[in-house]
Parts: sequence; structure tokens; C-alpha cells
Amino acid sequence: MFSKILIANRGEVAVRIIRACKEMGIATVAVYSEADKDALHVALADESYCIGANDAAGSYLNESRIISAAVLAGAQAIHPGYGFLSENAHFARTCRKNGIVFIGPDPENMERLSDKAVLKELISKTKLSVIPGTKAVASLEEAQRCAEEIGFPVMLKACAGGGGRGIRLIRTSADLEEAYYSATSEALAAFGDGSVYLEKYIHPARHIELQIMADEAGNVVCLGERDCSLQRRNQKLIEETPSPAVNHQQRSRIIELCIDAVKTIGYTGVGTLEFLLDKDGNFWFMEMNVRLQVEHPVTEMLTGIDIVKWQIRIAAGISINFNQSDIRMVGSAIECRINALSCGEPKLLHTPGGPFVRFDTCLAQGAVVTPYYDSLVGKIIVHALTREEALRKMRAALCELVIDGISTNAVEQLRLIEDKRFISGDYDLTFMGNR
Repeated sequence: MFSKILIANRGEVAVRIIRACKEMGIATVAVYSEADKDALHVALADESYCIGANDAAGSYLNESRIISAAVLAGAQAIHPGYGFLSENAHFARTCRKNGIVFIGPDPENMERLSDKAVLKELISKTKLSVIPGTKAVASLEEAQRCAEEIGFPVMLKACAGGGGRGIRLIRTSADLEEAYYSATSEALAAFGDGSVYLEKYIHPARHIELQIMADEAGNVVCLGERDCSLQRRNQKLIEETPSPAVNHQQRSRIIELCIDAVKTIGYTGVGTLEFLLDKDGNFWFMEMNVRLQVEHPVTEMLTGIDIVKWQIRIAAGISINFNQSDIRMVGSAIECRINALSCGEPKLLHTPGGPFVRFDTCLAQGAVVTPYYDSLVGKIIVHALTREEALRKMRAALCELVIDGISTNAVEQLRLIEDKRFISGDYDLTFMGNR
């Protein structure tokens, strides 16, 4: 096992990883920008290094400074969290060149799977059903021709995408040109890769993802599904597990297929397989995330399995010590993302508590919320034996949360939790007026 890990991230995910390391007896190294000098993850780590100015490009995306900090601190491994460098094959390869373990898939695997069009071709060789679509399209003219072959409406997506970036719904041929150029520009700015591909638009549908873990010995387990259908502009707001739309038979079958697919493509580490679930109960594979997901805590609450700790163990070469039949998915877990709507310093902070209530956050008095990074400042996660009780528990937790000094979306989350459509479980990707 590693004795010291550098966390190449910030915010609530850096805090989450530091806590996992402390429980495992691993020393932690934080890196921070000038804007984050008073951040909670810096205060919690055993040592810390400033790696640049406020902008992400000069700090949390600066590979050489992060590697230098790791070498200086004597860290044996780097945990990238999610976002920033978490799916950057070049960074993973640089870690390896410097004798540092990248906590995630190896760079070759990451490079192979990060291109969504290539990945879909690999998955098409398994028993999973893949959404009909194209490889990367080289021009507007090719996109137009392919769209007409697939049939409108179609989805235009960034090959190196994530976080809802570089995605456009194209309903008619007249919409394609503007969507093509805006999507490629957004993808280039966000990922350094402007390539895009097309796929069939499946509607109505739910966004379902399956959490998997795979070790170097070839053991693969699936920790069930998460329903991530409540989104605004492809940004997730609320996640829950299990999905109200998936029955036991469907769950058993899709888990079996996901395990077989992960073994077939030879993936190692923690990740998720993403699907659209149509109105007829068919799962259509979309993409794979080869990193820790923001919403991993709902699965941890449901199964009692610490995904971050196992991600670290797998990277250290430790085999998973339980089988698929050992996994127990009991009750219901729900997560609400708390996003900052303004910047500033929390003057008063009261976090929700009680049995099976968790608040993963980077908020603390004295820790300023800045405009430079993602607006996510916390996640409330609850677990109960029934979905009805979990909804009541989440309602109580949201009411108990007090953050004075900055504005957040907590009131909106309370409204969504109390919406009759969400309470009934009969919702899909159109819930927030998307698409």
C-alpha cells in the first residue's frame, strides 16, 4: 500500500479523497492555486504546495507543477479525483515516467477508451446494445450526410466529451450547421479536441449508469445502477439508486452484461458505463467514464462499499476481496448537488446530520467560494430502507442546511424533491425541460 498520495484536485472531491487516505493510514499532499490557499482540502492535508495562480490552466491543469510537487513531497501516487486531469492519458503517462502511480486506468487503456466513438465500436463487440451512430465526422458535409442516413433528430457529441460539454440536439437539417460549429468550438475549448460524432436521438429516455470496479487479477464487480435523469442542460442535479424504473430482472441482466463487457475490453480500475433506458425497457450504451464519478456516494451509501478506498487499493495492485454475490443493495439512496450561485465567504454554516445522512463539502468558515472553478460546493446524500423514507430524509436535510454568505440552489433542490413527478419516480430526461 502507498504511504503518501498527492491529490491533484480541489473542492469537495479533494476533501473526500483526503479523508479516505487518513482512514487508510496514508499521508496526504494537497496542491492548491493562489485562490485556494485557505481552502478546506489544504487545511486537512498533511502537507500542501501552491502550484500556480487562480486560473485552472496555470494550476490544477499544470502537469509539470503537479509532478514537481509530488516528487518534492515524495508521494508514491497521485489521485486525480474527477475533472481536471482525471481522464488525461498524457498526464497518466507522465506520472509513470516519473515513477509515480496514477490512481486510475493505465494511459493506454485511458487513451483507447476516452474517445467515445472508438469506445462504442469496442462495446459493439460485446452483448451490450450500442446507440446507432458514427465515428468522428471530419467535416460539416460528412456530418450532414451521416445525419440524413441516421434520420433526424440526432445528437451531436464531442468525442472527448464529459460534463455535458459539446452536446447538441439537432432536430432538422437546417439546425446542423450552427450546432456543428458551436459544438466543435466548445469541445476544443473544454477538452483540447474539437472532434465530434453523431448518434440516434432516443426519446423519451432515462440516464442510467452502472458502477463497476475491476482489478489487475481480472476480478470485476458491479455495484448496481444510478438514475441520473434529473438534469438541466446535461448537468446532473439529483441522483438516486436504485432507479425506480429498473426492476430486479432488468438489473440482474444489465449487471451481468456490464461485467462481461468490462472483462472483454480489459479495463482496470473504477468506472461507470452510461446508458439511455428507453420507454420499452431497453438499455442503450452511450459512453464509459474511466474515473471516479461525482455521484459515487449514493452507491457507497446503498452498498456500504467505499469506492474511493477500493480505487486506491486497486491502483496499489490489491485484488478485490469480495464477489458479486456478496454485494447487498438495501433500501434507497438519494443525492442532491449543492451548487453556489454567488461567490463569497460563508458567514454561518450549519450542515445536516442524523443517521444515514452525509454531506460531502468543501465549505468552511473562512474558505472563500471563488468564481474560478466549478460551482459544486457540496452534496447531500441520504439512505433509508424505502424510497419514500429517503425522500422525507432528504427533505429534512435540505431544510436543515444553512449557508449564510453565499447563495446556493438548495431551495430549488427542495422544490424538485417535493415535485409530484419526482416523488412518483415517473420522470425522465425531459423533467427540467431538456430536449
